[in-house]
Amino acid sequence: MKKCRQYLNWVQNSVLEGEISDANLKKLKMELEKIIRNDEDSVIFYCLRTTKYSSREIMGLKKGGDENII
Repeated sequence: MKKCRQYLNWVQNSVLEGEISDANLKKLKMELEKIIRNDEDSVIFYCLRTTKYSSREIMGLKKGGDENII
């Protein structure tokens, strides 16, 4: 979680989102490979190539923030 927050915005619980360059995505994945436990941890990436076919709707309490945590 801490490593991902260096690159993305925390939304809620263990969910993060944001725009990330291809180079930084590759760097993040390499860094995560060193620290995750493959028998316990799971990291899922959803890559949206365009905002044309995506939307975001929040119901209830908005958690997280739009700022980057470093």
